[in-house]
Amino acid sequence: MPNDGTPHGNGDKSRASEDVDLSARLERLGKRLDEVRSTGQEQRRPTGTSGGEPSAMGKAFRLSTEFVAGIIAGCGIGWAVDAMAGSKPWGLIVGTMLGFGAGVWNVMRASGFTKPPSR
Repeated sequence: MPNDGTPHGNGDKSRASEDVDLSARLERLGKRLDEVRSTGQEQRRPTGTSGGEPSAMGKAFRLSTEFVAGIIAGCGIGWAVDAMAGSKPWGLIVGTMLGFGAGVWNVMRASGFTKPPSR
């Protein structure tokens, strides 16, 4: 017998038995899949994790980000107006207030609280 790298030199026989075992397992798996499909027992993924509807934590992060982004943008614009016009601190104060209003508006829009105007 030629030595094919197996300890006892009978690699063809063990490989053949592995192929037979694999074929039998595949047949059993195919039959089981056919049974499950025919009886309608397919397992469905839970709707909360399938990516359709975001979780409550995801919604909270989005709404808080909308609010904070509005305030930061307002402060930045107010600071830039102050730097160019030399009207310290009024540009920053007005920009912060406008940013706060924009943040609240963004949160209401993102949460679906406001409806878009109908035409």
